[in-house]
Amino acid sequence: MIKVAFICVHNSCRSQIAEALGKHLAGDVFESYSAGTETKPQINQDAVRLMKELYGIDMEKTQYPKLLDDIPQVDIVITMGCNVECPYLPCKHREDWGLDDPTGKSDEEFKKVISIIEARIIELKKKLT
Repeated sequence: MIKVAFICVHNSCRSQIAEALGKHLAGDVFESYSAGTETKPQINQDAVRLMKELYGIDMEKTQYPKLLDDIPQVDIVITMGCNVECPYLPCKHREDWGLDDPTGKSDEEFKKVISIIEARIIELKKKLT
């Protein structure tokens, strides 16, 4: 199965949301992983709360902040839009989703980012089938 890594510097918010939605919406087409070059002690709590509320997904049950070395070799790397030098990982295909970090912003900002990630996961699934 194709392996997709969602990469951001801290692996605490957007990349975690993408990993969760990848597993939830496209787990039959690709394996989803997330990682970063640094980690936070926990997944962003607003992201955790909203993913439970919107999808019934408890990210903290199966996910945690990981470093690039903690995930297997992948086929596709998707960077979230770090606004700094995004972490590098070898792969066959790479794209940047250019998403603003909603950390510290309103639930509406979080929901916008989550909605964009959902649409892009569905788009990626279609491309790969």
